[in-house]
Amino acid sequence: MWVRTGENKLIKAGIVGASGYVGGELLRLLVTHKDVEIKVASSKRHKGEKLARIHPDLYGFTDMKFTGESIFDVLDDLDVVFLALPHGTSIKYVPDLVETGVNVIDMSADFRLKDGSKYVRWYGYEHNYPDLLNKFVYGMPELHREELKNTKYIAVPGCIASSSIYSIAPFLNLDLDNNIINVDAKVGSSGSGSEMDESKVFSERYNSIRAYKPVQHRHTPEIEQELKFASGKDVKIALSAHSVNMVRGILTTSNIYAKTDEINAWQLMRQFYDKEKFVRLIMDKKSNFKYPDPKTVIGSNFVDLGFAIDRYINRVVSFGAIDNMIKGASGNAIQSMNIMYGFKENEGLTMPSLFPV
Repeated sequence: MWVRTGENKLIKAGIVGASGYVGGELLRLLVTHKDVEIKVASSKRHKGEKLARIHPDLYGFTDMKFTGESIFDVLDDLDVVFLALPHGTSIKYVPDLVETGVNVIDMSADFRLKDGSKYVRWYGYEHNYPDLLNKFVYGMPELHREELKNTKYIAVPGCIASSSIYSIAPFLNLDLDNNIINVDAKVGSSGSGSEMDESKVFSERYNSIRAYKPVQHRHTPEIEQELKFASGKDVKIALSAHSVNMVRGILTTSNIYAKTDEINAWQLMRQFYDKEKFVRLIMDKKSNFKYPDPKTVIGSNFVDLGFAIDRYINRVVSFGAIDNMIKGASGNAIQSMNIMYGFKENEGLTMPSLFPV
């Protein structure tokens, strides 16, 4: 663990893949973080261009330029490396980075799963570094805070996985009718990244609700793994994902088949997330937003949680809403980093959401 040695000591950070959406959000949040200095933002495609040309929200905050250098050529200047790379790409960097001793925060799925054999089925490649999987801590502070205090390596959760886990975990203390939980995820367009294909063209996407992954979504084993960690129970996740007509945000609606009432359900949620800074419990019958809605978390590191009780067939309908780019990616990464370095956990993350959007 890094120890602060003076009032002006800053950790030096590098971001690999800094020109994508997740890389841009890391830059936006870190550029005002009082304990971090961004030293390197790499992008081969945009080498030599100013960050603000690709991420215009950074105008007036930095004059930095993207470097095309290998991260290994600049490691002497870095304490921590963020890998904002596609699945199957981070794994090409991590083993060598671990050898150097630098701290690593991986935004991809390459080190999220503890069982390396699952990568073939869910990600289509064989994981050749199973020994490293146990070195990485899952970057969800609400579940892994103590582990994060003593690690050098963080695997940041997936966005759909995050919303699902947050909203389901408190209810696994109930006596479940069966071990299958249905999850319906509605995801904004930024969830599929900044690379273009025909499905992302405006005329194709606008006014569309598209079932893009109704079965076999790759976040499934991640959700199952973390729910077992949280509860000790083996559950099966039946996940269907839909692309909807918004840029940012995720809403997950999960059906948990168990008998309970509203008072007990509130108690379970309050007990599970007692004193958590970024978890908000939502149910306001007089509001236009009676239940969690991605519209009210955009731009923030909050996860909004709520539920409805269906007494007819004894189920809890649990809702989770996050900004997929923040609490579903860069926000959890920075919150986890803050814990790892002993900073204030909410440093760089205290902004309220944007409204209206």
